[in-house]
Amino acid sequence: MTRKAAGGIIPGVRIPQNLCEDQLRLVEPQINAEGIHLWPFDPAFPIDVRFMKIGLGHNVRKNRHDYFELAYLCRGTASLEIQDRSLPLQEGDLAVVGSTLYHRFECSSNPPLTLAVLFFQPDLIRADGGPDNAEYLNPFLLQDQHFPHVVSGGTSIPGQVFDLMQRIRSELPASTPRARLAVKTYLKMILILLVNQYDTYSGTVETFRRQQRALERLRPLFDHLEKHFDEPTQVQEAARICGMSESHFMSFFKRATGQSFMAYLNHCRIERAQALLVMTDKSVSDISQEMGFCDQSYFGTVFRKLVGMTPAGYRAKSRADGATRQGDHAPAIVLARTAAAASLNGRQ
Repeated sequence: MTRKAAGGIIPGVRIPQNLCEDQLRLVEPQINAEGIHLWPFDPAFPIDVRFMKIGLGHNVRKNRHDYFELAYLCRGTASLEIQDRSLPLQEGDLAVVGSTLYHRFECSSNPPLTLAVLFFQPDLIRADGGPDNAEYLNPFLLQDQHFPHVVSGGTSIPGQVFDLMQRIRSELPASTPRARLAVKTYLKMILILLVNQYDTYSGTVETFRRQQRALERLRPLFDHLEKHFDEPTQVQEAARICGMSESHFMSFFKRATGQSFMAYLNHCRIERAQALLVMTDKSVSDISQEMGFCDQSYFGTVFRKLVGMTPAGYRAKSRADGATRQGDHAPAIVLARTAAAASLNGRQ
């Protein structure tokens, strides 16, 4: 597949299979009950570039993170599900995601889609000093409910960003002063492209701060869910924990996360169950109880509604797919299993 772009033709990029990591296995175990994804950055130099594969029905749950994210769609078609919006992505498009919005990428093609993803902590730019450095981050701070997160591959921007992402990847891990200087230079080149792209957008930093405050008000509830994940939590109890009336809580939670509370809770439990089905040998019954469902039948009904197949069918398909890819993806699987052991089995 090829797409017209300013300055030429951008082909769909085919990434070698041995470089692609399975997003569900790698990312899902790193998402906590608050829906925060915790990426294991090098704390001294918090930036990373990965190639990730997402298959049909193998989606991580909606999550947010304190880092900033750029994702270039190398292959396939997808949608960026962000808060309560669904934005289509085609090959060659670029997605720009800040730190306060719940989101995920959903595959809408077969074979699986491939993303090139750049993660970085904003302090990597802020720590450089200088009065103008914060301006580099404006495209990530102005993201309100109308923000155009997707930059079309029909412009020259995504192709240029992808090229710079590959240059950053070639320098990682940045273990020398020269490598760190190169990475920061390439990152600032990416950011100035985005600053120019969004120069006329009229969002304000106050939108970002308001969303941060809203999420902070929900923190006691997320802490409760982390500690009592295997117990049923109804809307009335959730509202009480947050110190709100039920009606106010329901509208407040939907604005903050893009989902109703029960939809959020079911997605959270089912997508954790997906990870357990793939990475452990626990029975479907045990997983159902561990995820806080009152009975296995109801668990199966919710699972089938959200995933499109039964838990047993999902386990069989995922393991068959994993066996086919094991030679190419062994490092990602080992890393994901290590994370899963700490994140999931630690709650036994």
